[in-house]
Amino acid sequence: MSKKASVLFVCVHNAGRSQMAAGYLQHLAGDRIAVLSAGTEPGNQVNPAAVAAMAEEGIDLSLAKPKVLTDEAVIASDYVITMGCGDKCPFFPGKTYLDWQLADPAGQGIESVRPIRDEIKNLITELIAEIDAKF
Repeated sequence: MSKKASVLFVCVHNAGRSQMAAGYLQHLAGDRIAVLSAGTEPGNQVNPAAVAAMAEEGIDLSLAKPKVLTDEAVIASDYVITMGCGDKCPFFPGKTYLDWQLADPAGQGIESVRPIRDEIKNLITELIAEIDAKF
């Protein structure tokens, strides 16, 4: 049996983009891909507008909690996808690093979060196809 791919989503507060991406990947890939998310400076809670926008897609983020980024999480991952944390993300050789340029949903209403959510969904769909081709 082949190894299961692992993906880590990283943004600053782990409260919006990375949580939405993790939610989509878990929802669309099921248990085929291990999913982690973390932040370099995690917030206190997931952005309520992100939770509401994902609920419209049938994905429940209401119990998700922001987590601090650790070296162990990066080491455990095949893919490290950053969203606006720049040089604060640790680099380890042998990982596939992708930087997704996404607007920050912090402080935005749901009308502003929906387009970010939809862009994340498209990126996740492409990522699943790439992973399926490799693993």
